[in-house]
Amino acid sequence: MSIPQLTTITSYSLLQSIIKIPQYVSRAKELGYQYLAMTDKGKLSGMLEFIDCCQKEGIHPIIGLSLDYHVSEQEDSYEMYLYAKNNQGLKQLMTISSIKEINGTIDWEELPLSSDLVILLPEKNELIPLFNEATVKADRRLKDWVAKFGIENLFYGIAYQGMGPQEIWPWYQANQMKPLAYHAVTSLEAQDCFAVRVARHIKEGTQIQDLRQEIHDHQATGYLVSPTEFETWFEENDYQAALQQSLFVAQTCHVSVALHQKLLPHYPLEKGENPATYLRQLCQERLPQRVKDVTTVYEERLAYELSIIHKMGFDDYFLIVWDVMNYAHQQKIVTGAGRGSAAGSLVAYVLSITDVDPIAYQLLFERFLNPERQTMPDIDLDFPDNRREEMIQYVKEKYGQEHVAQIGTFGTMATKMVLRDVGRVFGMSQSEANRWSSAVPKGLGITLKQAYHQSKTFKELVQANERNQRMYQVAQVLEGLPRHVSTHAAGIVIVDQKLIDLVPLQAGQSDLWLTQFTMKDVEKIGLLKMDFLGLRNLSIIDDTLKTIKRVQREDIAIKTIPLDDPATLALFQKGETLGIFQFDSAGIRKVLKKIVPENIEEVAAVNALYRPGPMENIDHFVKRKKGLEAVQYPVDSLAPVLQNTYGIMVYEEQIMQVAQVMAGYSLGQADLLRRGISKKNAQLLESERASFIKRSMDQGYEEDVANKVYHYIEKFANYGFNRSHAFAYSVVAFQMAYLKANYPGPFYKALLQSAQHQTLKMKEYIHDAKKRGLTLCSPSINQSHYGFSLQTSSEIRFGLSNIKGVRRDVIQGILQERRENGYYTSFEQFLYRLNASNSKWLKQENIKPLILVGAFDELHPNRHQLLVELEDKIQNILYSGGSLELLSMLQLKEREIKEYPLTERLAFEEEYLGVYLSGHPCSQFVKILKRKKIDALAEISENQTVNVLFYVKNIKEIRTKKGELMAIVEGDDESQASSMTLFPEDYRKMRKAIGLNQVLYIEGKVQKNRYNDQLQIFPTAVVPAREVEEGISEQTCYIKIVKDRNPSEHFISFRQLVKKYSGNVPVILFYEERNKQVLLESEYWVQATSELKQELQLLFGEENVVFK
Repeated sequence: MSIPQLTTITSYSLLQSIIKIPQYVSRAKELGYQYLAMTDKGKLSGMLEFIDCCQKEGIHPIIGLSLDYHVSEQEDSYEMYLYAKNNQGLKQLMTISSIKEINGTIDWEELPLSSDLVILLPEKNELIPLFNEATVKADRRLKDWVAKFGIENLFYGIAYQGMGPQEIWPWYQANQMKPLAYHAVTSLEAQDCFAVRVARHIKEGTQIQDLRQEIHDHQATGYLVSPTEFETWFEENDYQAALQQSLFVAQTCHVSVALHQKLLPHYPLEKGENPATYLRQLCQERLPQRVKDVTTVYEERLAYELSIIHKMGFDDYFLIVWDVMNYAHQQKIVTGAGRGSAAGSLVAYVLSITDVDPIAYQLLFERFLNPERQTMPDIDLDFPDNRREEMIQYVKEKYGQEHVAQIGTFGTMATKMVLRDVGRVFGMSQSEANRWSSAVPKGLGITLKQAYHQSKTFKELVQANERNQRMYQVAQVLEGLPRHVSTHAAGIVIVDQKLIDLVPLQAGQSDLWLTQFTMKDVEKIGLLKMDFLGLRNLSIIDDTLKTIKRVQREDIAIKTIPLDDPATLALFQKGETLGIFQFDSAGIRKVLKKIVPENIEEVAAVNALYRPGPMENIDHFVKRKKGLEAVQYPVDSLAPVLQNTYGIMVYEEQIMQVAQVMAGYSLGQADLLRRGISKKNAQLLESERASFIKRSMDQGYEEDVANKVYHYIEKFANYGFNRSHAFAYSVVAFQMAYLKANYPGPFYKALLQSAQHQTLKMKEYIHDAKKRGLTLCSPSINQSHYGFSLQTSSEIRFGLSNIKGVRRDVIQGILQERRENGYYTSFEQFLYRLNASNSKWLKQENIKPLILVGAFDELHPNRHQLLVELEDKIQNILYSGGSLELLSMLQLKEREIKEYPLTERLAFEEEYLGVYLSGHPCSQFVKILKRKKIDALAEISENQTVNVLFYVKNIKEIRTKKGELMAIVEGDDESQASSMTLFPEDYRKMRKAIGLNQVLYIEGKVQKNRYNDQLQIFPTAVVPAREVEEGISEQTCYIKIVKDRNPSEHFISFRQLVKKYSGNVPVILFYEERNKQVLLESEYWVQATSELKQELQLLFGEENVVFK
């Protein structure tokens, strides 16, 4: 007999099973099962994955549900299993599951009348207490079940190795109910059953009370047994009928899920209107609004795209996307310029879905929508992250709650998370959990197994005792399993039909439902998925534009800024793009300085080149641009395709154009070629090669030339970048850079606000803002708003919410009181008014952070004194009972208390703001900063040789295996924190120079830490900054270089003079022709003697040498 496994709960029943579907199906196949069911707790999330795995293994899939339902009459909940006999039954299962998961519970009355479902009542079911109480009650209740589902679909369960209530069996049989053999499975192996128990503890938030007893006395149950074991037990207990019925049920259930359907919604139009006609009219009306000079090229391209869109059935899709973007524009919501290949569509550009003219920038429609390959279009829409919800609500209201949902996803138990979860169950303390967590090596996606082999500390923790070993084993079993339901960051589903008929649903965080299916499965069944992405960079643009309008009374149309603005291009050329979308990292800023982009085309090229693979071509790109390397084309006829990128294939679209020019491919065919090559399938590659070479020869090219070009394509196909995407994102970057270059105050205010919870970024941005001449003002009790604010065009003030440790309601109360009753006139009055607003707010912990960041400096400049007297002043307010007269009598006598030294003030500012505002210990070394070419820590990059000023905050001494001391020194400058690694030999030499709270002058090389990818400095020289500062002369030698007067021989003589008069006076050369100053390295510094001055004047001219 082919025994089925009918009751299996998978890991999609969060923390109630450890079974992953692929392993379940694979293991069942090994054991000899031909019929398998999935019966998750209330959910159908894994349904498609389960069907797919079963079909691949030749196993018959059965879709079921384990359902806890509520019985109003009995005021209790019970479990049942439901199985879909056919597709109608599957539809009913999805509805039942959706009701349960949306409402959190389902009443028996809500279950549908159905002959398409099989019902299994497990050994513990609602009929048993009724039967025990009075048979007549059980008779009456059974009639309800029979009326709803039919007696032929009702079964009572006999569990494998169960000892159920057998006294009720005769009653079941007398009422024509049939027995069904089942085995509730939650793990695949006996040794993993304990892990299931731990998972349930995690779910319930409980601990194991007696760990030793739980581990050693635990009986393994609920694991998958072989069909033979299952059958033998039932036969030995004379339950053959139950076995036969289980097979009957398995053979009765047949479902099929239609995949890749075209479930596209229709755009709501007036009666008699046609979507294709409406779309065409819309485009024709808007074309002249979007394109100044409408040529036949535009008209023909528009007609071509519309014909393809109509032919592929996507007229409604484009109207839906247009409508969403049109609403955003009406609401003054900043939108992105486009994302992905959609920027290649003229229809999308004309409808203001995208903002890059695809004809002007040679973007290809076929890269987006290929008539040769039937796939769903995919237009991702970008909105500010703080306005995305508005857009989702609009779609929900437009199409209705039952037709719109967000896409569900799962948060999984990652390495550190699973250690903490399992540790809590095992009774591990917080400090122990921290030890385990910190022992895991840093690295993306590192597993427990990798941690065990890579980290000696981690291995020692595991091996320390039996408890730890068991904990590690359980954590390995649970690692990677779904832990909680989450919401996909972008995905929205829209359909015409009721969603509940197409996909199981669940409650979301908002009033919008979530699909139980993940994005992959949503797409697999053919639902229209749209991505609404909330981007921080668009919020920055939005905030900047609003500030410009409010403070400077200017209305900037960001979509129409000139993409050749000189000030903006200068930012890119100098690599001053910190805070700019896509161009923020130190690495890409370095590339910008190399390439010096002169237009948006080259800005986009940098964006495309700066990623693994294409990076190899950056130096060739630079040399060819500067004329240091010849621009070469595989074939001269490809020059028009490759000339913008100096003969280097940067974009995927260039691969398509090469195939079109060389081999006569249509762009649709060329896109298929590009996709085929990138898949790296040997058989497919050979087939594509043969086709390309034949077609190229038909076009008149020699075979060796065709071979050469195909090899060239093959080489670049693996990492060519999407040109449409590169341009669309580079346009957004250009918009941000335009605001940074032309409106720095509003831009940095928005940038800082967006990064207020990212301390490292805040430091970088503040350093950058100061370099651009902006002033950062400390929080002020009278001037600060809630967040950052622009005081003047060049002054940005911290908000009160930027101060750590002050409750939000307290801040709002302070601001509300100020709005209603005016500025605070003294510290005492502030305390009085705060108490009057809400006496619960008058606490030291609420006021201390305000004092220590300088919020009261304008009322009382001595922070130390305010803090020392705070407790007494609070007591006076409380004793006065709200009487101003009594309060004045209780005034403290002022006593002189010395203000905190600068280092303490700075430490408090960093503690409560994350940054220094009163200065920085490094800033005092003015001569070093002016004369030593100091690199800011925020701007250093890997493999760079640097000179830095470094304020020491922590010294970690480490003893090596050989017993030698080495050290990791942590510290910062005004721009960022960093670390310096000193190996034993260097530490011995430099140890005396290094002390806490000391500023060091360091020369060294920057490398990446292999454990956490952070940049760190390996020093070649470490000297106290004070010594270096004192060693630099107060004077500087300035030499003007005049072209006609200074032949190259003069510089030979100059070097000799420098060698002869070597000293501590910095030398600056001013090149008159280029209007450029160059500070020479310290090895070329000189002595300030009259003899040297005379010799330099003879060499360069009396008027061209000055010591001052």
